[in-house]
Amino acid sequence: MAEDNIRGVARGSAEVPLSILELAVVGSGVTPTETLRASTELARRAEEWGYHRIWVAEHHGMPSVASSSPAVLIAHLAAATRTIRLGSGGVMLPNHAPLIVAEQFGTLHALHPGRIDLGLGRAPGTDQATARALRRHGLDADEFPEQLAELTAFLDGSFPQGHPLERVVATPRSPESGRPPIWLLGSSGFSAQLAGILGLPFAFAHHFSSANTLPALELYRSSFQPSSVLDRPYALIGVSAVAADTSAQALRLARSGALSTLRLRRGAPQPVPTPEEAEAYPYSPFEEDFVQEHLSNVVLGDATEVREGLNQLRKRTEADELMITTMVHSPADRIRSYELVAQAYGLPGGS
Repeated sequence: MAEDNIRGVARGSAEVPLSILELAVVGSGVTPTETLRASTELARRAEEWGYHRIWVAEHHGMPSVASSSPAVLIAHLAAATRTIRLGSGGVMLPNHAPLIVAEQFGTLHALHPGRIDLGLGRAPGTDQATARALRRHGLDADEFPEQLAELTAFLDGSFPQGHPLERVVATPRSPESGRPPIWLLGSSGFSAQLAGILGLPFAFAHHFSSANTLPALELYRSSFQPSSVLDRPYALIGVSAVAADTSAQALRLARSGALSTLRLRRGAPQPVPTPEEAEAYPYSPFEEDFVQEHLSNVVLGDATEVREGLNQLRKRTEADELMITTMVHSPADRIRSYELVAQAYGLPGGS
């Protein structure tokens, strides 16, 4: 059943499924090869700990992120694991021809049946100049509903008779095993409402759009219409989280991610700085205010504090699933953070 591939089953003492958004974070002095090896190790460990799924995000032109090609990275992580679900969080559909996405994820689904999710977004995932380089075919976010319908028709082989693309076949396609579940991603109300109308699962980017979380989830739920995919709404939220052995250490690690975000917002992206670089940075009053605001949206502390913060957020949003992402400099600190959360959250392999 399609719904079984979407709805997670709470494991251990966890109240809702816990998942990971892997950004393949590149720290200063860390090579992309080292970063991607750490991503592979994280996937293996996350499977052992009992995380429900791992998604990778599409970002372009960002020295701090090595996940510019989600389909390639998903294939690698899926080959290195056995049971954990893998997916895109997400593929930015306006950057791609729907046929290409259908072929890529049809291939992934054929290689790893029952383990692949196709999360779709409508933002460029980059700056405007890079977006223009990606979108020379002229597509834009306003065409997202039409692109989504075309992609779904390719995946299902369901173009109506007489459609100009009726004879175009996306291969490989496995009618007997269906297609990967489609999720809509968003940071505002547009995708929330569209996901509700189409009866699709919805993932909201709380980690960078927290002010819009509750309105978007309410819009999704109020717009929801049962479909062949879901009989009731299913909402996942992305959450920034940093856990360490002490609260002070977690804050120190998290400030590296805050400075990285500050530089990105100023149009000067760099690899994520070390904690020492973040401490030595000469913050202006405005910049320090930005950092404090950023950190207010990060669930951070020791493992118990992070669990409490995640549970409070889940209760406030009534989310069906939490997907955490950790932006710190060191691959070892990042993996350790996910391990501590797994332990505190009661995942079966986290103890």
